[in-house]
Amino acid sequence: MKQYIKKIVPAAALLLTMGVTSCVGDLDVTPIDPNLQTEIDANNLFNKCYSDLGLAGNSGPDGDCDIDGLDGGTTGFVRQMFNSNELTTDEAICNWVSDEGIPEFNFNNYGASHPMLRGFYYRLYFGVTICNQYINNFGKIDKQKTAEVRFLRALNYYFLMDAYGNVPFTTEISASAAPQYTRKQVYDFIEKELLEIEPDLADAKAKTSADANYGRVDKAAVWILLSRLYLNAEVYTGTPQWAKAAEYAKKVIDSPYQLYTGATTNGWTAYQQLFMGNNGENGSSVEAILPVLQDGKTTASYGTTVFLINGCFDADATVKRDGAKAGNLYENANWAGNRARKELVAKFFPNNNAPAVSGIDMPAEAGDDRALFDGLDRTVSQNTSTEISQFKKGFAVVKFTNFYSDNSSAHDLKFADTDFFLFRAAEAYLTYAEATARQNGGNTTAEGTAYINKLRARAHAQQRTSGSFSLNDILDEWSREFYFEGRRRIDLVRFNAFGGNNNYNWSWKGGELNGRNFSATRNIFAIPTSDLTVNTNLVQNPGY
Repeated sequence: MKQYIKKIVPAAALLLTMGVTSCVGDLDVTPIDPNLQTEIDANNLFNKCYSDLGLAGNSGPDGDCDIDGLDGGTTGFVRQMFNSNELTTDEAICNWVSDEGIPEFNFNNYGASHPMLRGFYYRLYFGVTICNQYINNFGKIDKQKTAEVRFLRALNYYFLMDAYGNVPFTTEISASAAPQYTRKQVYDFIEKELLEIEPDLADAKAKTSADANYGRVDKAAVWILLSRLYLNAEVYTGTPQWAKAAEYAKKVIDSPYQLYTGATTNGWTAYQQLFMGNNGENGSSVEAILPVLQDGKTTASYGTTVFLINGCFDADATVKRDGAKAGNLYENANWAGNRARKELVAKFFPNNNAPAVSGIDMPAEAGDDRALFDGLDRTVSQNTSTEISQFKKGFAVVKFTNFYSDNSSAHDLKFADTDFFLFRAAEAYLTYAEATARQNGGNTTAEGTAYINKLRARAHAQQRTSGSFSLNDILDEWSREFYFEGRRRIDLVRFNAFGGNNNYNWSWKGGELNGRNFSATRNIFAIPTSDLTVNTNLVQNPGY
């Protein structure tokens, strides 16, 4: 049940008796005293392995945070996945330039002391640590639960490998400094782990919040993570795995998880319903392979969908036809930080003719339901460094809201009920199209074309009735479908469109208005200095 996962676990049961130190040294965890093992509740620890993706800590949004040195909202998994993978790209820019670390994200100038990248690093390692704790202490009790926790550990290691390259690695609970694994070694571990646990997981089944085990891992989660791993294998290991990426994407496509194509309800399109306060109930969760669960009353966080809603809205941004503003979070609204770079808007208006209309009217102007921007009384670009700090210099992104598609009331007006769909079935459609195109001379096969057309049909966008999609078309389609969902850097790196010498440019790339190339070493982030200091096994990534 939704409440089963959405339970806030008591701090005493999970930290004091576990002996975990939040982030003093990578994986530097006090070994558990065998005499204290009876004080650890297996179910609480199991829940904690999941809730780490959606909560700052055990005491609610304003309580103690699992990660030291930053506030709880800033260390949220989703928030820092967004910052590191969106603000560094052609999709997003942030006007909170007085916050340490934001200008560095905006201008691709991050280093080993970057506070938010340090917070993301330790958030992921805290996830690894509690998963290790569960597996080492309770791994023989319930085969399915253990497989789920092994998946979550592999997921944390995936994001670490992708973001930081050669990282500390251990599956044990120990005070000893962890050895540094190469990216290839971590890749091999993740692949082996996912293949081993698949038989022990529940069969793939799309669920709503009313169903048991909504929000828990099943076989489809393995398939979608393997497909992403294989799609990026050439980046991670030097050897492409296009056929395997397509194979596991097809498993997802053929599973009970499907593209949500429900009818427009009270003006909300099927695409919008994926990102609304009742997305666990309105039918769109048929697409949600792994939702990070949120509830305004019982699972509140500043670092998950509250951030994606309020961080993108100001008092004037409008997406609902009755004129209601601020994404329906009136008591915690209008943070007005992240908005679109002009290159994202141009994905929907390639002739640079985006109109200055509200978020209500923009999708119709674009001929694409996914163009969820508010341009009323705004400019599309930031033409000076001063304008970067002005929220109305750039279109607001009104993709995530806390409105309910059935017009019922949200649970809370401060914190969101909107679940974050970490993996959507739509990803498998684009993965299959890209992977098979790369084996087909750079153009989609008939089946790949059909899968992209299904995404475009869901969005009421023009479909391709003849010919194929090129790799450049596919890169643009990744952006149209998944902008602001925390994956753009990954896609740009795979297309050689991020760091290094390339012809892919965007405004303020590398800190210049018209963009400039920056070193390929910036395709991954630095190992935090704080970790290098305490773990002499570590060698810094090149270029930092």
